Amino acid sequence: MITRTRLAAGTCALLAALAAGLAFPAGAVAGEPTGEDAPKVDLVLDVSGSMRTRDIDGGTRMAAAKRAFNGVLDATPEEVELGIRTLGADYPGDDRRTGCEDTAQLYPVGPLDRTEAKTAVATLAPTGWTPIGPALLKAADDLDGGAGSKRIVLISDGEDTCAPLDPCEVAREIAAKGIGLTIDTLGLVPNAKMRQQLSCIAEATGGTYTSVEHTDELTEKVNQLVDRAADPVVTPVATRGADSCAKAPTLKSGLYTDRAEFGSPRWYRVDVAPGRELRASVSVGADRAVNPSHGVLLRAVTAHGREIVRGEAAGDGRTDVLSTGLRYPKAEDGSDEQPAEAVCLQVTHSFSVASGVKTTPGLPLELTVDVVDGPGDADDVASFGLGRGWWLLGVLVLVGFLAGLLWGWLSRWRFAVWRTN
Repeated sequence: MITRTRLAAGTCALLAALAAGLAFPAGAVAGEPTGEDAPKVDLVLDVSGSMRTRDIDGGTRMAAAKRAFNGVLDATPEEVELGIRTLGADYPGDDRRTGCEDTAQLYPVGPLDRTEAKTAVATLAPTGWTPIGPALLKAADDLDGGAGSKRIVLISDGEDTCAPLDPCEVAREIAAKGIGLTIDTLGLVPNAKMRQQLSCIAEATGGTYTSVEHTDELTEKVNQLVDRAADPVVTPVATRGADSCAKAPTLKSGLYTDRAEFGSPRWYRVDVAPGRELRASVSVGADRAVNPSHGVLLRAVTAHGREIVRGEAAGDGRTDVLSTGLRYPKAEDGSDEQPAEAVCLQVTHSFSVASGVKTTPGLPLELTVDVVDGPGDADDVASFGLGRGWWLLGVLVLVGFLAGLLWGWLSRWRFAVWRTN
């Protein structure tokens, strides 16, 4: 009977919520997925001469890439607009200038015709140079326009051969444009130098780097990245932090972007009601050359300047993004009219640049704010730092005590039997 009553109540509540949602459609929350534009993916494939090397599953790297692409094209979701760009596929000569311009769109970004795309891939043959930087710039143009997710998947077996156009700097320039484009990189049978370059490219845009030595691994990873592009897009909301807590803008739950000036903190304000918990995180990225040692600090303080909690992270130049976060539960005092508390968030970073590098605008900053229901039960709060583990520790102590008594009794009994015999 109780179960039936609960099910009936739950069903009524669900229908009421749906009716309310239809009658009063809510506006978009800051950072809410919109899903208006189709996700776009541009697969950028290295077709340089080194792809002839036979060291992947007994065949050439090019053959492995073709097999992987066929599998990816079969599994691409219908809603994803996919394109294929090549680098080093057409010019076999020794002229550096011509070789470093050798990048072309093999299949345009758009609705996928699987047969046509497979036919285009089948014609590829390892040929020339490795102009990764120019290919990334062109790929960013391929994906220009629209508010949906944009992802470049770069597959290469060697480092760029067209410096001084550094691919890592190119990736930073793409990230600084704020077009929401992510670059993921995959290295075929990588060496240390290639791994470092491809990792830098990925980290500059918040992407991932993966080393691959087998065809199945390549197919699986590219499929994962294409599927990830189909996930709902969260569009950050641009905001502007103040230079003091009193002037800070009030933010609601959502995802926000700003610019963190060098040597100057940014302040934001969040109202936290009693019984609620503030969860905030911040990421600061280096979109230009910075000195190796740096850090990021996120502080939550009261309106009167008293620090409540802080989160901090330090870096040594190996990554281009530093992130940290904090949590602050606002307790209830039993009063029915207890007002919400104004909590100020201060973001400070210690990035620095060498002489001659521009300091304006500030570094890109991404701030996530979430105000959720706070811990209500005693077992949700840590007991002497153990939380729910406190009960487990008590059980273990009791079991150990009983096991000791039993072992002692058995030992005495065996000793008594031995003396008797």
